[in-house]
Amino acid sequence: MKKNHTISMIAAIAACMVAATGCSTGMDNSGGASNTAAPAANTATAKKEKITLTMWGGVPAESGPQGVVDAWNAKNSDVQVKYERYVNDDAGNMKLDTALATEQDVDLFVNYTQTQLQRRIDAGFTQDLGTYTDYNIEEKIQGSGEWKMNGKYYAMPTSKSHYFVWFNKDLLDQAGLKVPTEWTWTEMSAYADKLKSDKRYGLVQHTEPLPDPLDSVSVKYGYTKPDGSSNMDHALYGKWLETMKAMMADGRATPPYAEQITSKMPVDTVFLKGEAAMLNAGTWIFRSSNNTKDNPRTFKVAFAPVPRLVDNASDFISRGGTGDSISINAKSKNKEAAWTFLKWYADGGMLPMVPGGRFPASKSVNQDEVMKLLLGDNAATYDQESLKRVLFNDVPKYARSLPKQVLDLRQEEYEKFFTGKQDVKATLDSIARRHNDYIKQTKK
Repeated sequence: MKKNHTISMIAAIAACMVAATGCSTGMDNSGGASNTAAPAANTATAKKEKITLTMWGGVPAESGPQGVVDAWNAKNSDVQVKYERYVNDDAGNMKLDTALATEQDVDLFVNYTQTQLQRRIDAGFTQDLGTYTDYNIEEKIQGSGEWKMNGKYYAMPTSKSHYFVWFNKDLLDQAGLKVPTEWTWTEMSAYADKLKSDKRYGLVQHTEPLPDPLDSVSVKYGYTKPDGSSNMDHALYGKWLETMKAMMADGRATPPYAEQITSKMPVDTVFLKGEAAMLNAGTWIFRSSNNTKDNPRTFKVAFAPVPRLVDNASDFISRGGTGDSISINAKSKNKEAAWTFLKWYADGGMLPMVPGGRFPASKSVNQDEVMKLLLGDNAATYDQESLKRVLFNDVPKYARSLPKQVLDLRQEEYEKFFTGKQDVKATLDSIARRHNDYIKQTKK
């Protein structure tokens, strides 16, 4: 979406909201205590009068944000923070943009993609954090540069995301298989064949990270060729398509695509119930795996990095990087107080988010404390050596930043392949053709 169109759209929403109370976006407003000490807010405004900051984020309050707010508020009577949850989907992001455009109560807000952040920068909603000189974002947060827009930081990334493969280690041991430290999709397919049974899948995975291997290839070799045309018909795209379809063929190495979509398969639950030997997911699964009341399990969990399509490990780039990038509203009346809170949040105040799978990105946070909070009373149920390998490695990371239109067209075409409606060549040709059309449209 172009800048002028974005601003016009948001302005129209604002006008609608102000002019008529009956004009509605039709969106839903619904949505542990930390040991980290919160410093007293050191701002001139805070000394004069009580301030209330409102922070908007996509994580349910009970999954960590309320613990963050409670810890801060207990130490800062003059600067209190309240949390407003918005669902991180199209409707929820529109709700946040509308609140920003109509100057509702927003002091800080979390951006979950670079595309969302760029849109809000273009609309004038974000404060340039370079105006504050007492905190070096690049020194504190490795990999923060991916959130630098127009040469400036309009948001501070606060978390590190990790994607990896979860193993039922009991099944691995029974099959005589080792926990991989690095591997390929060919090896993943072989593991799935050995671990499957009539009542158990070898591998299950969420549909959202399903095409991550494609982005790994494109980040390495480019989404476009040197001449500017689409490179999304790369040979490794075809290798992934054929590998996945072969795994789906018997219905047990991995679920057939149509079956998984139609049944709305709860893959986390399938894995935690022992009905799958491997789960391709990420840190957010700890919310479920540590909830042994609702997800009782008797097996130990081990971890491996996601497999690669490329032959050479040195050419592999894994999905991950920094995220949960927090902006200060450019029109906030309490920017200094918001900045004080944001620094505290990044440097340890966000620790209550860890049990929910949010990992602090700041170097100021103690990693041993992170592990203790992450595993809690369930530490003995995890292979911690393999967990540390996937959490604290130096594998290059990328954050997916493809426009939604490109993600959608790619998905539409590989769905046709997985459901038998077209072959590999037709799928790659269609993805590249539609991507080229998109490229031409954006240049107009």
